[in-house]
Amino acid sequence: MAYGTLNRGTDRGIYGHGVGNGEEEPLLGTSKANDRAARLARYMKDDLDKKWADLILLMSYIITGLLDSSAVFIWGSFVSMQTGNTVYLGLGLVAPSESTRWIRSGISIGSFCMGSFFISRFHRYFSPKRRWVLLASFSFQLILISASAIIVMIDPETGGDLRWEVLVPLALVAFQSSGQAVTSRALQYNALTSVVLTSIYCDLFSDPLIMAGLTQNVERNRRAAAPVLLLVGAMFGGVWAHSSIGLAGALWTAAALKIVIILSWCFWRGEPHVGEETDD
Repeated sequence: MAYGTLNRGTDRGIYGHGVGNGEEEPLLGTSKANDRAARLARYMKDDLDKKWADLILLMSYIITGLLDSSAVFIWGSFVSMQTGNTVYLGLGLVAPSESTRWIRSGISIGSFCMGSFFISRFHRYFSPKRRWVLLASFSFQLILISASAIIVMIDPETGGDLRWEVLVPLALVAFQSSGQAVTSRALQYNALTSVVLTSIYCDLFSDPLIMAGLTQNVERNRRAAAPVLLLVGAMFGGVWAHSSIGLAGALWTAAALKIVIILSWCFWRGEPHVGEETDD
């Protein structure tokens, strides 16, 4: 090649430095970023494998015990188990002037029903077991619990009257509680709603294989674990309710457990795609 001529395969800048590779680098970087974004989008759109997901639902029983025990002690009404609230509502309708508990119970029932209506439709519209749907649902529940905890912390008074500082967090916590029950339907563990124990007691003690070995009756194991975990949560909720921190401690503990669930959904195994082999 003669002196002073350029190699046709290489472009040179004003000072003679090659710029061909420099022009390609941003494009390559953009391509890699797009690939990562596409993989993340596919990952978030995965339907989650329901195997072992019952552990998440059983953890929700701890949350229910935490919230209901402290709420009943301080607010005088449940936020998850609406059977008790329905009884309180019925008693209040007979003698409405004796207490305001029936009003708070009615608000809790209405909020829970609205939560069930909207959250279930959210799951059905996009896909019940999709990763980002479950993440969004539990993140929303976390926001509602955190907002309730903040309201409770800034309210210097306690008790179950009809102030907005009581009614708003009561409604928010009851609304989010429905999300746990909806998740049990989405993951097809219909018995593990985290808000009902009576049917679990019935199914547990009417099970003909109740005395089977530990590994021989998974359904029995779930039914036995649910009331125990709710009892544990209720005990911790009672500890918080009797402490100087009060209901806020139970709410923040429930929020921490929600974060654990959210992180679990982030890394949970997705259902195998068509053509993929499972490890089973």
